[in-house]
Amino acid sequence: MDAPKAKVKTFPMPGIGGGRPKSPPTPVTYRVPTGVSDFDAISGGLPPGTVLLLMGEAGSGQNEFSLTSASRLTFAIDEPVDGAAEFHMGAHRDTLLYPTQVTYVSFTRSREETMAEIRHSFPPYYPLLLSRHLSYIDLSAEYFADSIVPPEWSRSKRSILEGNNGQSEGILPSLARELEARAKNSLVIIESLSDVLARSTVNKEDVVTLVKGLRRRAKDWRGLVYLLLTKNVAEHWIEEALKDSVDGVLNFGWVQSPHKSARLRAMWIEKSMPLLAHVPPERQGRFIINVSGSSGLVTTQYERID
Repeated sequence: MDAPKAKVKTFPMPGIGGGRPKSPPTPVTYRVPTGVSDFDAISGGLPPGTVLLLMGEAGSGQNEFSLTSASRLTFAIDEPVDGAAEFHMGAHRDTLLYPTQVTYVSFTRSREETMAEIRHSFPPYYPLLLSRHLSYIDLSAEYFADSIVPPEWSRSKRSILEGNNGQSEGILPSLARELEARAKNSLVIIESLSDVLARSTVNKEDVVTLVKGLRRRAKDWRGLVYLLLTKNVAEHWIEEALKDSVDGVLNFGWVQSPHKSARLRAMWIEKSMPLLAHVPPERQGRFIINVSGSSGLVTTQYERID
């Protein structure tokens, strides 16, 4: 007599009678464009909340990059009738995440000074659109409060950030307070860290610590933060500490043209995992940039760095 057969429960295997397993849905990965069209086309933009250090020699392009970016990103909010938004932002502008305003911080210049510079340097619709969506933080009262500069020169009155005893709370706490109130969903431009680091009354280690905290908090704001810094204003260790405290570093400098006896402005990515991961290896060199009154800052070509 044969022994009774054991009952074995079977389960369908994926792809064998049970159908193909379902893949989990792919999460949508948003990126924030810089507004510098050719650079965005190569890099794909930046993750929301990125803190980017724009660092270079004086006049080599970091200011122009930030102002071109600010002006062009307002096209996504307020598109002009001539289709400039489509031209500057590209055909895939609806797949990207755009800031809802520009928050500009200056320690030494007024809103009027900054807007006048833009009017004299860029196409007329740049300052027109930017002014509609600009939140300007003028910290000159805080910056010059304990200096030899008379109030008439800085055109600053008693700061609204002073306490009841008339004492200022300081440059860095004022900056943090203002950003917390205004930076959400913004392109934030801080012009510039050079001004802060040049003051002997400011603790340099506090600046580095504040930037580390800013990097953490910016992820909740889901915009972009540009920190402008002129090379060699601060000691080398401070520059390196600041580089280590941000998400990415764009370097700007003057280079010699190989074909002409002229200097050119160049930009290259020194640090940024999300940027370098999207830039093809053959384009991971330096971008030659040009600044004109008709188009702002544009990348004209790229060169390999040997």
